[in-house]
Amino acid sequence: MRILVERDACEGNALCVKAAPEVFRVDENDYVELLLENPPPELLAKVREAVRRCPKGALSLVSDE
Repeated sequence: MRILVERDACEGNALCVKAAPEVFRVDENDYVELLLENPPPELLAKVREAVRRCPKGALSLVSDE
């Protein structure tokens, strides 16, 4: 699985960071930054929660297959 970020939609609410701080952070311009573009399987539940929580729909998961 790979995470996609639509930076134009991101408002820097940091709900993704709260759900998965190992994977996301908010940069100095209040945009989400990926720490891991391809999170390991043990973090996928947290990443899915982060995607679900994003109020602007700026995050999505795509299969590498």
